[in-house]
Amino acid sequence: MSIATPKEIFAPYDPAYDPLVSDGPGHNRDYAPTYWAATAGPAPDDDGPVSGDIDADVVIIGSGFTGLATALFLAKEHGIKAVVLEANRVAWGCTSRNGGQGQNASGRLYRSQWIERWGLETARRLDAEIRYGFETFKDLVADADCEPQPGGHLYIAHRDKKMAFLKNEARVMRDKFGYDTRLLTASEVRAEYCNDHEAHGAMHEAEGICVHPLKLAYSYMKRARAVGGKVHPSSPVIGWQTIKGVHHLKTPGGTVRARAVGIATGAYTAPGLHPTLTNRYFPVLSNSLVTRPLTPSELAETNFLTREAITDTRTLRFYYRLLPDNRVQIGSRSAITGADASAPEHYALLIDGLARKFPPLKGIQIDYSWWGWVDVAHDMMPRVVQPDPKQSVFYALGYGGNGVSFSAHAGRRMAQRMAGEPDPVFDLPIYDSPLQFPAQGEWAARFRRFGQSMLYRWYYLHDEVL
Repeated sequence: MSIATPKEIFAPYDPAYDPLVSDGPGHNRDYAPTYWAATAGPAPDDDGPVSGDIDADVVIIGSGFTGLATALFLAKEHGIKAVVLEANRVAWGCTSRNGGQGQNASGRLYRSQWIERWGLETARRLDAEIRYGFETFKDLVADADCEPQPGGHLYIAHRDKKMAFLKNEARVMRDKFGYDTRLLTASEVRAEYCNDHEAHGAMHEAEGICVHPLKLAYSYMKRARAVGGKVHPSSPVIGWQTIKGVHHLKTPGGTVRARAVGIATGAYTAPGLHPTLTNRYFPVLSNSLVTRPLTPSELAETNFLTREAITDTRTLRFYYRLLPDNRVQIGSRSAITGADASAPEHYALLIDGLARKFPPLKGIQIDYSWWGWVDVAHDMMPRVVQPDPKQSVFYALGYGGNGVSFSAHAGRRMAQRMAGEPDPVFDLPIYDSPLQFPAQGEWAARFRRFGQSMLYRWYYLHDEVL
């Protein structure tokens, strides 16, 4: 057993890390300089790096929300004690770099798009599963010291023409799915929630909880270990062989042998980790920053009466909220490549966005700034699958930035699949097909970045000009 302390020596954080071109996520690297890492407090006990060969029933690769939740539910609901392997520090990737917004959602598609794509019956079944997933998340949050901020989700129309979209979505959610959605005028947004100068109105959803994501991950880890799971940081998988149905996962400290493997590495999946994942998702960058605490006069001028999740209707949306210590956190899109991630224009995008939304905060001191990679699926919806029924390999990936809440349930469902327990819901779209981009191969994946840069230009025109 090891106990992480401030004196422990970690390899430096690599700000230019890029999943498409880097050899892997590294070994024993420190956290990104996030507000969450700075305020989470000491990491709880873990099981130290792998230091010898190990036989395990099940191995989970990745110690973020998904991996830790999978380990927790494997033990709690199926009596299986998992070994979790993490390349760097616990929850080093997506889990410690997101905005902490837990919504009643899974991927990037709206419920009206579910109907268009799969029909009303399937959409309603999928909605029931996502609601159940949000209950899974709420149950875990209720038992965690993670600074929960309930209240729902406020979806801001950043232009007047976006109100038609919100009206339609609110109607679909009320009439087809039974949600208590509320449409707000611009004056109602400013009087009841916050004085967002870009708001032309909004849709309010009752379900939503914001959290301190790293504190929540620490809670998952403590609970997973309490029921028999093992968590080994600084143990990247640097080799993988399957011999007579047994997976041999090589780490710097020894080989872990297991009958089944669950992959929960998100956008930080090492190239070549396993063939079922090669070029099957697309990693994109998101930037985030946190201000100094607002003064009483700034709180009055911005009229922040809510601490719930807020997003706007841009395609490359801003997501923001007031934190428990009265700081503002805001995030949005970032660079195309890791090499360009530290370029000042990406930081400026958030600074300018914050000032447009809340003019009294123009020039405010920024205490924390970071970026992180997001795993995006080809159809903007996650997958929790066994991609090849002949192989005991599973993965839960592709949240597209909406994984804070659904990752808990994805871990629950991946645990169920790894335990070999069937369920009627597994014929739903997020469970019955693997991640699949139309064009495969390394160069096809890199060419997507050219397309991404063109799309970003189009999104800007669509969101701000047309």
